[in-house]
Amino acid sequence: MLDLALLAFFGVLLLLGLRHPFIWVLAYLYVDIVSPQRVGWTFVQSLPISLIAFVAAFSGWLLIDRKDGARFTLRQGLMVALLAYCAMTTLTADFPEAALEKWSWVWKALVFAIFLPLTLTTRLRIEGAILFMVLSIAAIIINGGLKTVLGGGGYETLTLLVRENSGLYEGSIISCVAISVIPLILWLARHGTIFPPDNRVRLFAAALIFAALLMPVGTAARTGLLCVGALGALMMRSVKNRFLYMGLAGFLAIAAIPFLPQSFTERMSTIENHQADQSASTRLAVWAWTFDYAKKHPLGGGFNAYLSNKLTFETVDAKTDGSTTTISTTTMTDEARAYHSSYFEMLGEQGWIGLGLWLWLLLLGIWQMEKLQRRWKSRIAEGETWQAPLALALQQGLIVYMVGSLFVGIAFQPFIFMLIGLQCALWSYCRDREPALPSKRARRAASKAAPTSA
Repeated sequence: MLDLALLAFFGVLLLLGLRHPFIWVLAYLYVDIVSPQRVGWTFVQSLPISLIAFVAAFSGWLLIDRKDGARFTLRQGLMVALLAYCAMTTLTADFPEAALEKWSWVWKALVFAIFLPLTLTTRLRIEGAILFMVLSIAAIIINGGLKTVLGGGGYETLTLLVRENSGLYEGSIISCVAISVIPLILWLARHGTIFPPDNRVRLFAAALIFAALLMPVGTAARTGLLCVGALGALMMRSVKNRFLYMGLAGFLAIAAIPFLPQSFTERMSTIENHQADQSASTRLAVWAWTFDYAKKHPLGGGFNAYLSNKLTFETVDAKTDGSTTTISTTTMTDEARAYHSSYFEMLGEQGWIGLGLWLWLLLLGIWQMEKLQRRWKSRIAEGETWQAPLALALQQGLIVYMVGSLFVGIAFQPFIFMLIGLQCALWSYCRDREPALPSKRARRAASKAAPTSA
């Protein structure tokens, strides 16, 4: 029955796309996030659902859909450059087979992100894409939130819609994504038009945010806890009463401690003493190895270049018995350890050039959203009050994701490129509706030509 339900829903989206081709773009967002071919148990797993949605989205736009308002932005150009550079490093990779395996999905994430802004030319389309992204992720986090409340969960034990511990179904990744999507949930609850804000929408949004906040608890992912802290700090900027917000946030954090599972509190305590935690010690050793590797291979080693690492590191354990504390040091060795950081992932795989392109892409997004937020926040005309809050939500989501990226290798996770695609679309939409500003040369000429007062 599950396979039939998944296939029926996907089939309905394909049929609706015959009349409105943009729905095929939404279908691909759903397929790429939820991965119904992995959720199903029988025949759905053998169907090329992702490929069908990918081809339908592109062919529908090229052959049927309208092109008015489509613009190619600088950040899309940066993604093209990153795509070309990754293709080059894949051809010269240290481990060709492993590199090709990762390349098989990375190129699709980049190509779709380059393509997505070309289809999001109206407010309805931008909101529709956000809604599909939020509800698709909701399918995962509601499942995880319910299991957490009912007593399931724990580090690497919380089973979501699938049993595989990869992609968005990996604990640290879904914790990071769940927190980064909260600003978009809030935006939909306040400015949505597809589901106009009312008590039902607000109640669902509040429940969904609660489920998102439960993901770091259910997965016991330290990355998620850091993302919660980052989002809390970012929201200080937009709340009206900051002191009340700080007090309420502190009270809720303290009040929640007795209800947290012991496995969560024990794992979070390892943040304070990383030397006693093998996972944290391994990460530091991998980062040091990656930096040394980049010195010898400045252009990177291609996807999965970490397979060549061999690490030696020490863990320190302190045990107290009465007034006596015994400290023991253990030397450990490991090899082929993943980067556990998007920044070092980019450095090791794509070298300094790839890391530079990736950081430029992200930091430019933060700057562009800040620029839009400042330009549109004072507008009160009808149809001009949703742009600034959306720019702020997209900026907050990106920053939270970048914080989570410090400790998990998600540099090429499709979700981040979907977020970038939304930012490019909003940037183009707003620029098309702003009066053209004269160039610096024209402003200087006008200044010189202006008569001076006596």
